[in-house]
Amino acid sequence: MNNDKEYQFEQLVRRHKRTIYTVCYMFSHDKAEIDDLFQEILIRLWKGFDTYEGRSDAKTWIYRVSLNTAINQDKKERRRIETVPLTVDIDPYEADDPSTHQIRELYDRISRLDLIDRSLILLWLEGVSYDEIGAIIGITPNNVGVRLMRIKDKLVKMSTKE
Repeated sequence: MNNDKEYQFEQLVRRHKRTIYTVCYMFSHDKAEIDDLFQEILIRLWKGFDTYEGRSDAKTWIYRVSLNTAINQDKKERRRIETVPLTVDIDPYEADDPSTHQIRELYDRISRLDLIDRSLILLWLEGVSYDEIGAIIGITPNNVGVRLMRIKDKLVKMSTKE
């Protein structure tokens, strides 16, 4: 039975790997942090896998766990001393992709937002509905719309200041 659980978990991670990496990329500054955060999210997902009851969509659950883990890691990192990261030559986004430069610029601006705003815009960029975003973050769908408008304004102002 345990092998069946492991297989189901592995399949779930394979289906939603891009979602997890997107959260990691948004909340990390280098490849080492991305890898560490990805690993931490996998641990949290595994620990919660038995209690996941399927009341919400699997992607919604994965976003919730991933974002909560990323936010908690970010808070822990702020309290940590400075370390020297190891370099790993793996990038979840292809370097030769023509849109990579624009994506990196956008993510740079987004990374300057506070954690909740960063989470909201990430979910919106991933095409998650307002209802799902509200369920993940814990606010109403109307509040999602209002906050997203404000976030978009902030991002536009950042681009004009550069």
